[in-house]
Amino acid sequence: MKSPVYLNALRAFEASARHQSFSAAAAELNVTPAAIGQLVRSLEDWLGTPLFHRQAKGRARLIPTEVAERALPDIRAGLDRLAVGLDRLKEGSANGILTVTTSPAFAAKWLLPRIERFQARWPDTDVRLDTNLKPLDFATHGIDIGVRYGAGQWPDVAAEKLMDEQIYPVCSPEYARGKRVRKPADLAGVTLIHDLSVPSHAGFASWSAWLGAAGVEGVEVKRGMRINNSAAVLQAAIDGHGVALGRSVMARDDLVSGRLVRLFPDIECLSALAYYVVYRPECASLPRLVAFRDWLFEEVANAGAK
Repeated sequence: MKSPVYLNALRAFEASARHQSFSAAAAELNVTPAAIGQLVRSLEDWLGTPLFHRQAKGRARLIPTEVAERALPDIRAGLDRLAVGLDRLKEGSANGILTVTTSPAFAAKWLLPRIERFQARWPDTDVRLDTNLKPLDFATHGIDIGVRYGAGQWPDVAAEKLMDEQIYPVCSPEYARGKRVRKPADLAGVTLIHDLSVPSHAGFASWSAWLGAAGVEGVEVKRGMRINNSAAVLQAAIDGHGVALGRSVMARDDLVSGRLVRLFPDIECLSALAYYVVYRPECASLPRLVAFRDWLFEEVANAGAK
């Protein structure tokens, strides 16, 4: 077996064993389930032994054999060391490709409007942006650094808080004037726009949380427009479709430009979640990672000083 195929087969086997599924492994490695199955079978043929217990058709759960279970810790350690070694080969220069992961909304509303300043400072570093709502495995997908929204605890990555976030109602200036939204109780007579981008996460901003902080009762929070993308939530408000529960990091530029107005600015409600810079600890000294990390914190500091 040629070494590239051998390594790909090991990655396919490890991911299949971890997920107990060819389909989930395929999704992680961005290939088809058929390709994963073929790689695993090629590894079994080369070794001359099965790696999974074959179950009855219709049962998708893969169970590694005892031999496979004993080998998995060493295989995982070897793949991790290989990834670190490849990163070390890239450490000599800040030039090259920097792979950054973040959500589509954060990329659209915060990162992309500012990224030109990073590229002007580091013209020999090409940024490859991977926008994904689900946290990616950095080693598997070749991710250098990312910005995640949450409580700051994710496996296999270091996390540094980049910025906190306020939540507050926002709408277009025309909508505010037309609906005469002058006090929080007036929200009972408008269309509420709900952000469902992180609906399952405890502490994610909700209308119930803001109305509770404002001491307002009698507003029906189950009605209104529901959107699972924070950038689209703000765009719906800009277009005059209702009042959105804005997140300060996402809404800042739209407020500065006048596309949106913040309602009831004297009421403050801090989100339990925040934005974090994340990266693998073993790659912390990679020059272009350090450059991008420092630039992110500088951007936040400069915005706070204005």
